[in-house]
Amino acid sequence: MDLYHVVIRPLVTEKSTHQASQHSGDRGGAYSFEVHPDANKAQIKDAIQKLYRVKVLDVRTSNKQGKLRRYRWRYGRTRQTKKAVVVVDRDSHIDLF
Repeated sequence: MDLYHVVIRPLVTEKSTHQASQHSGDRGGAYSFEVHPDANKAQIKDAIQKLYRVKVLDVRTSNKQGKLRRYRWRYGRTRQTKKAVVVVDRDSHIDLF
């Protein structure tokens, strides 16, 4: 899988901006990204390191199931997503905005 297809977009929320500013010990901030559903942790780590030129210490992933929603007289589902929380080195920083 290509590097540019692994990371779909950064998730900029109130919680993710707070996590990005937290530093403890040798760990830097934690940044959240929406990633390709078939990407594994090694591919995500490699893509973030090459795209943003940072040192990644840890990658945590979670799958979010789509919710059942009603559209007019039918039912549909929102899409399923995969979220990755990437912890970077204390000396590294990602400028998202």
